[in-house]
Amino acid sequence: MEKEFDLVPLGHISGVHGLKGWVKVFSLTEPRKAIFDYQPWLLGDEKNKVSIVEGREQGKYLIARLDKIEDRDQAERLVQTSISVYRDQLPEPGDQQYYWLDLIGLEVFLSDGQRLGVVDRMMATGANDVIVVKGEGEYLIPFVMDRYITEVDIENRRITADWELEF
Repeated sequence: MEKEFDLVPLGHISGVHGLKGWVKVFSLTEPRKAIFDYQPWLLGDEKNKVSIVEGREQGKYLIARLDKIEDRDQAERLVQTSISVYRDQLPEPGDQQYYWLDLIGLEVFLSDGQRLGVVDRMMATGANDVIVVKGEGEYLIPFVMDRYITEVDIENRRITADWELEF
């Protein structure tokens, strides 16, 4: 039976393109066009499965033509619909690489063993990703391995950070 945590959000339909049912796609993948590598997509809360007939970069946008979507009216009904895939459709992350989904909820400890809090969410910035830790306060820690993040232990649901509380 499908569980909600088995789904990984990859983006959403952000608009329509043209008259023949093409949609604009907002991608959370890196690189952004990698969203086309994962099929089928599960759309919205109903998890409707769709396949990508064609997908490409179009200027500053990604656009896709989906099976069963023949015209602009059908495409407009998909605007703001989430795009997810099953977790097992994704490749295993490499050494010292992690899916954001796996980091959310991990406990964060400082190098001296003091508990800082729990990873609430992740943020992308121009320079690097940032973990948002909630505990007695909210802490923003750059997710830079071997500099600020000294250990990630997914199995024991724990991150160790070399971080000053004053930041």
